[in-house]
Amino acid sequence: MKKIFVLSFISVGYFLNAQSLSNSPYATYGIGDVKYDNTIETASMGGISTAYISDFTGSFNFANPANNANFELTSIKLEATNENNYFKTNFNNTKSTKHSTYLSNISLAFPISSKIKMGLSYQPYSSKSYDILNSEIRKDDAGNDITVANRFKGSGTLNTAQMALAYKITPEFSAGLRANLYFGTLYDTNEIAYSNAELINGYETKNKIKNFNFTLGASYQKLNTSTDRKLTIGATTTFGNTNGNMTTDYTNSTYYYTAGDVKAGQSFIEQKSTSSKNLLPLQASLGVGYGEENKWFLSGQIDYKKGETISYFGTTLDFEDSYRISAGGWYLPNYNNFRSYFSRIVYRYGAFYEKGNLKNIVGNNIDKFGISAGVMLPFKNSSITRMSGLELGLEVGKRGTLKNDLINQNFINLRVGFNFADKWFRKTLYN
Repeated sequence: MKKIFVLSFISVGYFLNAQSLSNSPYATYGIGDVKYDNTIETASMGGISTAYISDFTGSFNFANPANNANFELTSIKLEATNENNYFKTNFNNTKSTKHSTYLSNISLAFPISSKIKMGLSYQPYSSKSYDILNSEIRKDDAGNDITVANRFKGSGTLNTAQMALAYKITPEFSAGLRANLYFGTLYDTNEIAYSNAELINGYETKNKIKNFNFTLGASYQKLNTSTDRKLTIGATTTFGNTNGNMTTDYTNSTYYYTAGDVKAGQSFIEQKSTSSKNLLPLQASLGVGYGEENKWFLSGQIDYKKGETISYFGTTLDFEDSYRISAGGWYLPNYNNFRSYFSRIVYRYGAFYEKGNLKNIVGNNIDKFGISAGVMLPFKNSSITRMSGLELGLEVGKRGTLKNDLINQNFINLRVGFNFADKWFRKTLYN
């Protein structure tokens, strides 16, 4: 399949300038800038998915694999995200604007039987790509001015591939299981150079990740046939990180660069390698929803994630537990009104607040909140039983703070994608 989008996430730390700042200023920490959920459908509703069972037969829910009781068609989704970030800090009164566009979701889902449904998906999970140069003038022992250059560099992407199965136990109760494979390599480098020295002192951390875990989901939906009103309750938990591994190689060395930025004369001061199985620890989610069949839906959800442990420049860092509260839903005016196309559009809305796992950075917590909206524009030949169309989503929010020379990040994320849903396999009848 032709690759038409470029994945480019940039991150920065505490020291920054306008030419080196991009997508998330806090991606330097841990495993980078983690994407909460890259599907347009759920992201447009604030991220709600745990208690969301689509009324339509062509939408597969990967976040909670149990929520696919109504899925009956073969669905192919292709989605892309455009991130627009606006940064500001009181440190040297710095401002910056950065953009990136990337392929955010590829998925294929299909029914195996009336009770069993299956889906395959690929998404980028997190990424690092930053290059920061901070220079200052200091005095040496003799009182002479010297320039000290401190350079921070990061690169790499962590991807995830998923396979999900849903099973309808009773008309009201379903269960699901999703297998998650995380793979990729992340690099962080800190180089210190002095104007009166020929050698550079470099500290490099290389995290090679191959992690395998499972997400178990359950859902209950009760439909009142007299009013078409329905109550939905859903829950998920992610576990099984003993089946994965992250190898961290740390190197402290001195060297110099030749033409083409090739290292030469490298002398190792310290080298060590560690292994961790706690990269993607326990996660859990609980949601409740209420709505009217083929008309509207509203849901609230809370997500919990236990803090992970990661090695960074030779030091083991323990991240805080985090949680996220979200609410959202959708509205469909009248799908049978063929005189008005706008009556057949699915309108989505939502909001969220996220307490991040970065705590007490210069005495401040780094939290995130935002609002979202989106539409599903059905194709001309689409019907309520074969809902296919163009997906559009918008997310606006804020992360970080200006206190203590930290970074305030305002963001506008635009999402676009296609959902092609149809019945691929039909039995041919002969007279």
